[in-house]
Amino acid sequence: MTDRPDVEDLLRSLAPQVLGLLARRLSDFDACEDAVQEALIAAARHWPAHGVPENPRGWLLQTATRRYTDQMRSESARRRREERVAREPARPEAPAADDSLALLFMCCHPTLTPASAIALTLRAVGGLTTAQIAAAYLVPEATMAQRVSRAKQRLKASSVQFEVPAPGTPDWPGRLRSVLHVLYLLFNEGYTASMGPVLHRADLSGEAIRLARQAHRILPTEGEVAGLLALMLLTEARRPARTGPHGELIPLAEQDRTRWDRRLIQEGVALLIGTFANEGRPGEYRLLAAVAAVHNHAARAEDTDWPQIHGLYELLEHVTGSPLVTLNRAVALAMVDGPSAALALLDRLDTDDRGPLAGHHRVHAVRAHLLDMAGEPMSAVNHYRLAAALTTNAPEQRYLTTKAAQLRQRAPVASRGGAPPSTAEDGCGSDAQ
Repeated sequence: MTDRPDVEDLLRSLAPQVLGLLARRLSDFDACEDAVQEALIAAARHWPAHGVPENPRGWLLQTATRRYTDQMRSESARRRREERVAREPARPEAPAADDSLALLFMCCHPTLTPASAIALTLRAVGGLTTAQIAAAYLVPEATMAQRVSRAKQRLKASSVQFEVPAPGTPDWPGRLRSVLHVLYLLFNEGYTASMGPVLHRADLSGEAIRLARQAHRILPTEGEVAGLLALMLLTEARRPARTGPHGELIPLAEQDRTRWDRRLIQEGVALLIGTFANEGRPGEYRLLAAVAAVHNHAARAEDTDWPQIHGLYELLEHVTGSPLVTLNRAVALAMVDGPSAALALLDRLDTDDRGPLAGHHRVHAVRAHLLDMAGEPMSAVNHYRLAAALTTNAPEQRYLTTKAAQLRQRAPVASRGGAPPSTAEDGCGSDAQ
C-alpha cells in the first residue's frame, strides 16, 4: 500500500473507468453504478487510514463486483445473472483498457432526451454531484436527481449495447452532438465552477480534455471533435494567469500573458488550422475555438482584433441561435461600435422570468459593463450587484462586488471605456444551459 494525499482526485478519475469495466462485463448500468458508488465510499473511508493500494483500480473493481453480487443475491428475479457472473473466471488484475469513451456514448444513447443524457453523463463519467449538475441547469436538485434516475431506468429497459457506435449510422450525428456538448459542459464546470469557494476545478477540466483527446484519437476526421479539443486547450492555456495569489479572479484584460501556456496554445491552433483545411463550413466548437485563438494571439489586451471576434460571433449566432452567443457578441460589438449599439442588442434578448437567460448572472455583468462604458455608473453599480447576488462561485462574486464598490467610489469622475468583463469573454465560450 502507498500513501497519497489526493485520494479524492484519484477516486474521481477512476470512477468512470471502473464503472465502464463493470457495465461492459455485467450489462446492467443502474445496478453497476450503485455498486461502484458503494465501492467509492468504501475506498474513501479505507484508503486515507490504510494507504492507497498498489492497484487502486483493481481494488475498486473487485469491491464493486462484490457489492454487485451482494445486490443480486437479494433479488430472486436476477438469480440467473448471479449464476452467470459466478461462473466467470476470476480476474486478478483490472484490464488496461479505459472504457470511459464507450461509457460516454452509452450515456448519450438516442433513447434518452438530450437533457437527460447530459445529466447522466456528467454524473457517471464526469463525476459531478447532482447538486452541481442542477446548479449548471438552474433547476432544483430533486428535479435533477429524478432526471438522472429516469435516464438510468430507460437505459436499463432499452438494453443499450456498451460500445462506441460506428460513424455513419442513423443515430451518429445526434449521439456525437450530445457527447461533445457533455464534454463542453464538463470543461466549463472545471474552468469556472458553478458554485463553491474556488474559481477552478482542474480535475474536471482535465478529465474533459482527457476524454476529448480520446475522442479525437478515435475520430480524427471529425472536425467538431478536433474543434472542441482545440477550444479546451486554447482556454486552458490561460488558467495560470486567471487567478491571483489568494485565488482572486483576474480579468482577461489584466492578465499577465507571459504566464499563458504557449505549448497548449500552439497545439490548439494547430488542431484548429487542421480542421479548416480538411472540412468546409465550421460548426459551433470550431468557431468558439477561433474566438479563443484570436484572444490568445493578442500580445496585449489592446491588440485584440475585436472586429474579427465580432464577425466570428455573428457566424456562431447564425449556427447556434443561442442567446448566450448574442450576449458575448454584445461585448465584442461594444468594442467595435460603442456601448449604445451593444445595449440595443442586449435589449433585444429574451431575459424575462421565463426566458432562456432568466437568472443568469452574466446578463447583468455584461449590462453593467456596457452601462459603465455609456456613462451611467450608478445603473452599472446596480447590475454588478445583481450579478454578484446571482452567482454562486465565491471568486466571481467577490470580483463583481468589488467592481460595484470601485465604480461607486469613482462614479463622479469615472472615465469610460476599457476591456470587457471576464465573466463574458474569459471562458470556454457561450455556456449552453
